[in-house]
Amino acid sequence: MSQQQPAPPPPQFKLKQRKRETVTKYEPEAFRDSLLKDIPENSQDFEKFASALELNESKYDYKRYGEAFFELLIVGGLIAPGGIVQDGPGRNPFSVFASDGSPEAVKARVDVMNRLIRRYKYLGKRLEDCIAHLLQYINKFGEDSDKLASAVGRLIAIGQLPTAVLGNLIKEHLVKDGASLHFLTNVFRCYLEEQSMDHLSITLKKSGLDAKLLDFFPPGKRQAEYVARHFETEGLKPLVDYFNKRQQVAAKDEVQLKLNELFASGTPQTAATYVKQQMAANSWGELDVVPIIWDALVGSQEWTTRPEQLEQQIKAVLTQWGKVIAVFCQSAKTEISLMLRVQQMCYEDARFQKHFRAIIKSLYDEDVVTDSAILYWFEKGAGAQGKTLFMKQMEPFVKWLREQEDEESGDDEE
Repeated sequence: MSQQQPAPPPPQFKLKQRKRETVTKYEPEAFRDSLLKDIPENSQDFEKFASALELNESKYDYKRYGEAFFELLIVGGLIAPGGIVQDGPGRNPFSVFASDGSPEAVKARVDVMNRLIRRYKYLGKRLEDCIAHLLQYINKFGEDSDKLASAVGRLIAIGQLPTAVLGNLIKEHLVKDGASLHFLTNVFRCYLEEQSMDHLSITLKKSGLDAKLLDFFPPGKRQAEYVARHFETEGLKPLVDYFNKRQQVAAKDEVQLKLNELFASGTPQTAATYVKQQMAANSWGELDVVPIIWDALVGSQEWTTRPEQLEQQIKAVLTQWGKVIAVFCQSAKTEISLMLRVQQMCYEDARFQKHFRAIIKSLYDEDVVTDSAILYWFEKGAGAQGKTLFMKQMEPFVKWLREQEDEESGDDEE
């Protein structure tokens, strides 16, 4: 019997100790103390201050302490919960809150932030986060709140802060006591010192704040009259005009939606009566309502996709509803305005490009536009969009109108 061989010894594995990731402690107070220590003694030397911040980005680690960094640049210290500025070795004399509040003083501080963000792009998001945080405490900052509004207005105007950040002002406690409205008004005032009203209106529209403007006003003060009076009192007449214009646009949109319903399921009489009521309520004239009526009529129909049937449908629709347009198309100026509206629609909507003449002919047949308006449009009133195409379409009809005109003048002479 063979002797049993001993089992081989188990393999020896060398245990490798896992490296622990070093976690850097987040110490905003140490960051604050380090930055304040390197601030120039001359609190008016903004060039030296900006250069020091620009050249020491890695030393101060702005990526890690970005929000705290902007608190130091704006407030002068770190913000504790509740909006209280923490005690420290001192305050930053180059901060927005340390300024005298004059446009020049605030602008000098905004220029420093602008310079840093242009060099270190990631700081833009840190600034946005910091401002969003600070806005909830505007009622705690006293007179410094106006300085913050001045800086925010200028930062938005130069494109370094998104307008949407102002949405953080829509908090019940801030809106109720008027703090949000006061702050927003100052932001607009400073913005308009840098940019035009047209620029501001585009900015508000892009951010969606144009539709939320009333939300900044205290409850009970959200009527159009109060809004206009507020901005008038604050010396912001461009904002009064902007708000009134926007209210008119909103009212027209509402009327157009209602007309869509009436054209789909109502009668010409009910549609015409409704338009007259809205003209009186909004102090509108023919030139205001005719484009609304036309757009609503076109938008209310399910137009055929077959070109050979479209012309018949156009004629049928205008035969039924043309009398509604005719009621409000009583002047040559309004007739030309309507023709230009039709021209624009036919240019923008490929379905109608070959049917411009059919539309105008139907409007003529229903006494909406006159021969003199059509001839004026053809001779010198046509718009630039698709002009060559549409004038060529209109040549036979215009020729026929002129012949009719000649015949009538001949009859008169006899």
